[in-house]
Amino acid sequence: MGDLAAVVLLILCFVGGLLLVPLGLPGLWVMALGALGYGWLTDFRAVTPAIFGWTIGLALLGEIVEAWAGFRLARRFGGSSRASWGALVGGLVGAVVGVPVPLIGSVLGGFVGAFVGAAIFEYWGAQSADGAVGAGWGAVLGRAAGAAAKIALGVVIAVVVLFAILRG
Repeated sequence: MGDLAAVVLLILCFVGGLLLVPLGLPGLWVMALGALGYGWLTDFRAVTPAIFGWTIGLALLGEIVEAWAGFRLARRFGGSSRASWGALVGGLVGAVVGVPVPLIGSVLGGFVGAFVGAAIFEYWGAQSADGAVGAGWGAVLGRAAGAAAKIALGVVIAVVVLFAILRG
């Protein structure tokens, strides 16, 4: 019966984690904690420290890819490094400001914040409205690409852990 409770906890963490990612919240880390909890509840028989290490590595990779995508696409659409930093700061601020609006507030706030942050930082340095708008759109696309990559890595985390459980 203990294994059933552990599986239910794990599945809740996986589903919840995947749902948190688009909201700009730490969904991959919720999934990693779910894997750790499963391992702990089952004496680390199937989810070994090595599997947990893979889970942590994939979650960390997701954070790196998300930040890189925002930086890279803001620059690709004409922004400078200032726009990249503006996208990062604006996205974080927007996600926090959007929290009071249930379900979609953080998502919309993160996208709007990334756009506004990149545009303001770019305009501040270059004094070009066209460049600022291009950098803003690049930041929005980067945020979307980063979220998609994190969801894909979340699916990989789930597959790795569930495969280890089925194998073990």
